[in-house]
Amino acid sequence: MKKFFTTIKNIFSIEDLRVRIFNTLGLLLIFRIGSFIVLPGVNPDQLVDAEGGGLLGLLNTLVGGSFNRASIFALGIMPYISASIVIQLLTFAVPYFQKLQKEGESGRKKLTQITRVLTIVVTLFQSVGYINAFIPAEAINNPGIFFQASSMLILVSGTMFCMWIGEKITDKGIGNGISMLIMIGIISRFPGALYLEITEKGMSDMLFFIIEILALFFVVMAVVMLTQATRNIPVSYAKQMIGNKVYGGQRQYIPLKVNSSGVMPIIFAQALMFIPGLVAQMWSESDLANYVGTTFSNPFSWQYNLLFGVLILLFTFFYTAISVNPNSIAEDLKRNNGFVPGIKPGKPTSEFIDNVLTRITLPGSIFLAIVAVLPAFASIIGVGQNFAQFYGGTSLLIMVGVILDTLQQIESYLLMRHYEGMMKSGKVKGRSQVAAA
Repeated sequence: MKKFFTTIKNIFSIEDLRVRIFNTLGLLLIFRIGSFIVLPGVNPDQLVDAEGGGLLGLLNTLVGGSFNRASIFALGIMPYISASIVIQLLTFAVPYFQKLQKEGESGRKKLTQITRVLTIVVTLFQSVGYINAFIPAEAINNPGIFFQASSMLILVSGTMFCMWIGEKITDKGIGNGISMLIMIGIISRFPGALYLEITEKGMSDMLFFIIEILALFFVVMAVVMLTQATRNIPVSYAKQMIGNKVYGGQRQYIPLKVNSSGVMPIIFAQALMFIPGLVAQMWSESDLANYVGTTFSNPFSWQYNLLFGVLILLFTFFYTAISVNPNSIAEDLKRNNGFVPGIKPGKPTSEFIDNVLTRITLPGSIFLAIVAVLPAFASIIGVGQNFAQFYGGTSLLIMVGVILDTLQQIESYLLMRHYEGMMKSGKVKGRSQVAAA
């Protein structure tokens, strides 16, 4: 405990770090205040709780309940995330975007500008659907074209303001700003879910509630292990004589993450699981369509979770294949006179890395699928649905990843000032793909 308070004192004794922490807290406070401001012309008393399972429940969780409140931040940062995913996929498929990615700082600025423009377009389309489908007609005081236009403009402005807050947190605060906004939205739902779980269980089921908390603790530890797990491939560099000095000869490692795809497979799979409900609405006369829509729209049915798990397995391999390129790694090693001991440079090295990546991705994808369906199992054994969502899925993976990344940045500040790190042994290792959450 003494070491903990000493670490806190060291953190706030570094002026730059202290200022960044306060900047982050202030910007997050502004974001949370904005999430409670209702769109002009909407009567909040007439709003119904539209939260449910599937994609809508996920969206409402990620934006901290703003979706249900018809807030000016109702769409939150999610359109920006969607635009970023599209641009990221285009950099693997379209030569123009590949060229921009290789142009260094100027190329990154162009990609950022394109992402912002695409964010506006995505937000416009999503705002139309949100206004017409998720705001009850009786909650709108003066429905009409003026309300539609003004609400669309406000929702677009709200999303762009959220994006600005996220960028400011990244520049002037601590941690990745976009991921931080998503995490604070998820965490904001936790106290209410915890209070609801306590009141529902009561004193008679207090033992069961304690077991729930212990189970949640072990689930979080398992997710931390999944996030941090790596397979280190040893790499040696040939010695070179440059002038009178010898360079190279040391051994390093290529860390391949067991879960290198992060939360992207869950997000892609969750989006596809929204399709059966749409199909059922389009062919409502068909009994088969109604059965499929009802069955696969219920996030607690075994059919839903089986299909969900299979999709996560497939998307994990897909996203790992497009995000980790063994050929590029092998070429970089060959260019820098590096080699894997016992493996020839070039194509044999690429095949070896691809083989290792495939072997570690399989258990990683299975574990990721288990984490994704844990909320359903938690609900089956008696955990409340609001509290069960923190037992796994996208919410838990994002929270763990963002917290680890933020702790890594804080530890780097401490080590730069020659203070002791936050851990007695080892270092806090963050994720490389938190921003893709």
